Amino acid sequence: MANETFEVVVIGGGVVGTGSALDAASRGLSVALVEARDFASGTSSRSSKLIHGGLRYLEQLDFRLVREALRERSLLLNTLAPHLVKPVPFLYPLEHHVWERGYVGAGMVLYDELAGHDGVPRHRHLTKRQALRIAPGLKPDVLIGGIQYYDGRVDDARHTLTVARTAAHYGAAVANNAPVVGFLREGERVTGVRVRDVVSGREIEVRAQQVVNSTGVWTDDLQHLVGERGKFRVRASKGIHLVVPRDRIQLDTGLILRTEKSVLFVIPWGRHWIVGTTDTDWELSKAHPAASRTDIDYVLEHANKVLSQPLTHADVEGVYAGLRPLLSGESESTSKLSREHSVAVPVPGLVAVAGGKYTTYRVMAKDAIDAAARGIERSVPPSATHRTELLGAEGYWALWNGRHRLAQESGLHIARIEHLLNRYGARIEELLDLVRAQPELAEPLPGADDYLAVEVVHSASHEGARHLDDVLARRTRISIETFHRGTETALKAAELMGDVLGWDRAEVRREVDAYVARVEAERRSQEQPDDKAADEVRTAAPDLLAGVTGDA
Repeated sequence: MANETFEVVVIGGGVVGTGSALDAASRGLSVALVEARDFASGTSSRSSKLIHGGLRYLEQLDFRLVREALRERSLLLNTLAPHLVKPVPFLYPLEHHVWERGYVGAGMVLYDELAGHDGVPRHRHLTKRQALRIAPGLKPDVLIGGIQYYDGRVDDARHTLTVARTAAHYGAAVANNAPVVGFLREGERVTGVRVRDVVSGREIEVRAQQVVNSTGVWTDDLQHLVGERGKFRVRASKGIHLVVPRDRIQLDTGLILRTEKSVLFVIPWGRHWIVGTTDTDWELSKAHPAASRTDIDYVLEHANKVLSQPLTHADVEGVYAGLRPLLSGESESTSKLSREHSVAVPVPGLVAVAGGKYTTYRVMAKDAIDAAARGIERSVPPSATHRTELLGAEGYWALWNGRHRLAQESGLHIARIEHLLNRYGARIEELLDLVRAQPELAEPLPGADDYLAVEVVHSASHEGARHLDDVLARRTRISIETFHRGTETALKAAELMGDVLGWDRAEVRREVDAYVARVEAERRSQEQPDDKAADEVRTAAPDLLAGVTGDA
């Protein structure tokens, strides 16, 4: 990066940043992407894991946003990432006779019509008996019937990483652990960024015709670094989610419930359920948002209003908190702020993009690069990402149909092949090659039977994982899918990473100790009564990226 002048430099390795890098690279532009921590380490690994149109935006009459999101849902499910994005059913319980079925049903008809024929089943009306047949874990007195509809589900961190790898595949220079510490200027024009390489400690200058600030909740921080007032402000809204074992909630479908502030989802997630979310203002640590006991109690209380077997704190395997970047008005509560996105040029040479929702990342990226293209010294082709498959998508269905043959040839159980195909798609061969060379990598990880040792090795060798937390929290989801939250897996995973990255015994121990301390700090923060106390406990944990403030 130090030796080349790029046409575009993108700051931020979340889904919008990686999407912007892919959009630029697939137009034939020279592009660099820098991320302060790890890909998806901010908001993009802590979402509700849904690819959806947003039913509640229909009620707000935001038809354009819903139509746009449903179009993106269709693209992701059918073309761009069928290995990563899957349809999932949801039950909407009805509480009131006559009017509610007509009102919600009309909304569902519109939702299906806006989606078009995208391969997802259309909604269907259910009697009370039919609803309880697919949701026996609900209290019979909380519903008089229901409506079942479909949306999409995604492992957000894996998807974001795949977008980053796809950008690199098309020529982008991509680096994590590389925070921006300043901007290069020629007069009033921004001409690049100054980046610190966390590993070596040295700073390099990365020159570019256009710089794109796609740092989400850190947008204003980067704007202050430029020394100019931005065209919009971004407010952070905290949403927390709980992960509980699949056998604790007796449902054969996902669930969507109204709350007084927004909606609560119960989302099927492998051998688990994800239950969330909240929507509250957050002005504390952006790198490590903390869930308090009050947050957890709120989610449990609302879920237990409808569940016949109530959930308790003892049922909670994992907790994660994320920050939504919302375009700010002057006084609105975050739960009422729009999920629209905005693109601005605060100073010549700098484009800022913020707002939006995970589902519409590709549109946000396209709009950001469209704005940047106006400042590039040549004709720039239009965006091609609507027909650019992510790595692993091409050939996925043929491999899925031949998965029994893959299992036979590799010696892995069919369930393991299916697991790998739905995480890596056609790139499964990268992992099977590693297993052929080292058969012991086909063993499951201690304390995390769903994942294989080869996935840790692949994370370090092919996916840019630099620290143990990168693997246990994002390349896999062991940190939220086990009661021990990854501590029983940490040593083995660090040893496997160390073999790839050249760690000595002291470095392995340092990584394990830092990870365990992080888990303990999170556990203690989740016992605190409020945000401030939770934040103080969480941020006291040692940070291997000390001095790096966020996804920037």
